[in-house]
Amino acid sequence: MNGTAVGRTEGTVVDFWAPLRRSTQARIGLGRSGDGLPTTERLALREALALARDAITTPLDIPLLRDDLAAVGVPDVHHVTSQAASRDEYVRRPDLGRLPADLTGLPRGPYDVGIVVADGLSPRAVVDHGALMLAALRAALPEGLSLAPVVIATNARVALGDHLGAAMGVETLFLLIGERPGLSVADSLGIYMTHRPEPGRADSERNCISNVHPPEGNSYAAAAATAARLLGTARALGRSGVDVKDIGADPALGS
Repeated sequence: MNGTAVGRTEGTVVDFWAPLRRSTQARIGLGRSGDGLPTTERLALREALALARDAITTPLDIPLLRDDLAAVGVPDVHHVTSQAASRDEYVRRPDLGRLPADLTGLPRGPYDVGIVVADGLSPRAVVDHGALMLAALRAALPEGLSLAPVVIATNARVALGDHLGAAMGVETLFLLIGERPGLSVADSLGIYMTHRPEPGRADSERNCISNVHPPEGNSYAAAAATAARLLGTARALGRSGVDVKDIGADPALGS
């Protein structure tokens, strides 16, 4: 049998997987053609792989991102790079992506909150969602907090934010970064929150909001609301990470 149809009703071929596919981006019920996938599914898989590769290897369009940030009211941004000199080196040497090349010229606080927009493993995600996500996050933050100037970081890993936050005197840092692209989504954005960032922080000392890529993934508003709740808890506890839980959507989780 060719394709994904697996049943018949009065002579009509029925694909009972179709309703399920509308509720997930996972590849389910692909069917088969002989001992392989149907041609349409093979082509779709090759397209997804190409998009994922392009998302990783294509450098961040910094002028475009600056324009997008200016359009949402953030005209003054700083740019730093990691010690990875190219996208190829960034992929091969994750350690270099965690270290800054030069912190000269970064503003110095103290600031309550800092926001870094980092290309990560999907610069495309930052181009698609970075400016609008940043705008939603700034709008969701409590009033009265001092905000550090926004920083764009290229060839960046998550831990690079620890160096930037410490250098700027930021109490809580939000890092908006392109997530590793997969075969379902190539432009997903993640948000990492670190309270009192400093070099050497462990991953267990930060919180992550992932899968930001509307309309299929988390919306900007929902991610920003979660970030604001996490910030409030982190400031109350004096730390971020595994001890900080988001119970805003379900108070029963706090019992």
